[in-house]
Amino acid sequence: MVTTLYALKPKFQELLRPLVGRLAAAGVTANHVTVLALAMSVAAGAFVALEADDVAHFLLLPLVFVARMTLNAIDGMLAREFGQQSPLGAYLNELADVVSDAALYLPFAFVAPFGPWSIGLVIFASCVSEMAGALGPMVGAARRFDGPMGKSDRALMFGAVGLYVGLGYSLPQAAFWLLPALVLLIGWNVVVRVHRGAASAKRLAR
Repeated sequence: MVTTLYALKPKFQELLRPLVGRLAAAGVTANHVTVLALAMSVAAGAFVALEADDVAHFLLLPLVFVARMTLNAIDGMLAREFGQQSPLGAYLNELADVVSDAALYLPFAFVAPFGPWSIGLVIFASCVSEMAGALGPMVGAARRFDGPMGKSDRALMFGAVGLYVGLGYSLPQAAFWLLPALVLLIGWNVVVRVHRGAASAKRLAR
């Protein structure tokens, strides 16, 4: 069985629970947090992409990836544990994740030996992966988060690359193959989510 960062989410949530309780008491909603994470990701991605000539700006990306994962955990806990789940929230959550991913991956299109085509393919594959997970409820299964190179794993990888580039190091030419390998892993992710989602729906239908 492949272990992903998502498996650590319950422990992370325990650390956040006191903060989440205080936010709920202050009137903060899950949708507020979702929109904040989206705005932060789009703004950071656009800024770093526009200023990509100064590689020091890439140091912002690891911080944003961590902040975004934290906000994503918080909005989920607010929704589930404080009765804030809603159809609008479900749409916001899924769409914001896809747009945020695209925005934060975009600056790497300006990093050699990557390029717009390879980053574009990663963005496309990531969208398909999230769609494969989100379609679970449509067939009577739960939303799927399993499989290699899910959202958290991708955040770790791109955050690490952003840190490396931001510190002024140049990627070797062989790093070009990192993104095709990433796309293959995301493809495996899609297969896992579809297979397990369909199997779960079949079991539940019995």
